[in-house]
Amino acid sequence: MIQRMLAGGLIAGFAAGLLGALLHFAFVQELILLGEEYETGALVHFAGVGEGTAEAGHDHAEGEGAQDHTDEGGDGSALMRNGLTVLFTGLIYAGYGLILVAGFALAEHFGRQIRAQDGILWGIGAFVAFQLAPAMGLAPELPGTIAADLGARQVWWWGTVLATGTGLALLAYGRNLLVWVVAGALLAAPHVIGAPELGEFFGSAPPEVAAAFSARVLGVGLAVWAVMGWLAGRIWARDTA
Repeated sequence: MIQRMLAGGLIAGFAAGLLGALLHFAFVQELILLGEEYETGALVHFAGVGEGTAEAGHDHAEGEGAQDHTDEGGDGSALMRNGLTVLFTGLIYAGYGLILVAGFALAEHFGRQIRAQDGILWGIGAFVAFQLAPAMGLAPELPGTIAADLGARQVWWWGTVLATGTGLALLAYGRNLLVWVVAGALLAAPHVIGAPELGEFFGSAPPEVAAAFSARVLGVGLAVWAVMGWLAGRIWARDTA
């Protein structure tokens, strides 16, 4: 059982992490680099408000890419950054893969068979627990945005993950009304309590860029978690055949 969990989780997780890194480079990294431009002051948002032009606060000509500033560090630093992104994304999703197949093992212990198509649903459910539900209170943070105290956010994030994961499991496998009511209460509880917030909103990055960043992070996350669930489900079902 331990060997199955390690093999399935690590293989499916790391493979999904490589996909996640590819999608990150395609859809997310450009926005991160742009956010860093605002964070460092190379670009200034709304600096020209009241001066008659919305573009007055920008040092770039229209169409000029934010990546032009990143070239100052040389190709070596960019290669190092991209290599570390691939490595850490693969390792992070390998850890998530182990958590996912641990859930498979728990379900099997209670008599639930996991097939490849079940793995996709498990992957989507895990995406909801680990990314979508927490994002309803704590959106993915673009460089140049401001957030509440880190410790308070971590506590709320973990509480949301545990409550959402448990609630989804009870909703999927519960067999009576009481269990479903408890599931609904767990799903709602973190959002009724509310995520830590600042007393006021401010930051150097434009809200339009932050919104696009959050949307793309969640879209990439959904794709990667679904693929990871499918891979883990196939490996798990093959080993039990």
